[in-house]
Amino acid sequence: MSQIAQLSEAEIEERFHITGKTAIQFMLLGFARERDAFNVQFGPEREQFPTRLLGILPDKGQLVFDCSGSPDLNRRLRDAEQLMFIGRPGGIQVQFAVGPAIDVHFEGGRAFAVVLPKSLMRLQRRENFRIETPRVQPLQFFGRLPDGALLNLPVHDLSVCGFGLNAATLPDELLVGIRMENCRITLPEDSGPLFATASARHITEQASRSGQRHWRIGLQFSDLPVADQNRIQRYIVRIEHERHELS
Repeated sequence: MSQIAQLSEAEIEERFHITGKTAIQFMLLGFARERDAFNVQFGPEREQFPTRLLGILPDKGQLVFDCSGSPDLNRRLRDAEQLMFIGRPGGIQVQFAVGPAIDVHFEGGRAFAVVLPKSLMRLQRRENFRIETPRVQPLQFFGRLPDGALLNLPVHDLSVCGFGLNAATLPDELLVGIRMENCRITLPEDSGPLFATASARHITEQASRSGQRHWRIGLQFSDLPVADQNRIQRYIVRIEHERHELS
């Protein structure tokens, strides 16, 4: 039985569903900025076609996405009462349901618009092993925000696909979808700093038992060279070995 199958509906709702208008808008806007690919399913025959999220219309509370190249598919989608979007941006399975679509013009072209979903499900199926990094003397991330400000935060977890950061406060310039060049992480006992380009894929607000707020920030590597992937894998193996020795 899978780990997910053992969870109650309430636990699934808490762990995997994103709710709240602001959080959903930020996440979908990030997907739109990256032009992440989704499939949209509709109708009793569960027809589908590939599409891309194009943007958010916050004043109308709408999500805009690309049309199909087939007029017949577009017509049948327009007649559907409910649509389901499914994608894997950044290797994370994302899906959400919305109501019927309407025709709109967006950035000079034809598109569809739907009312923003009330919830969004994120379910990460990790194809690459991710490890929580040591809390004592944590790895440190250094990067530059779009305004040039230095971002220095501790690393929470790491894989060859990306990493998570912890933040006690959230800089205004740190938004889903931003891209940071020449980021730096130093791996202990390694030959030197690891430099990479990374994009912010999610920003999740959390609260401690005492009620203190903090944020978990997920970043994805962009075209990380194989040599640097191997450096991360060696670090992961070394940490796992040390933890096994202590257990």
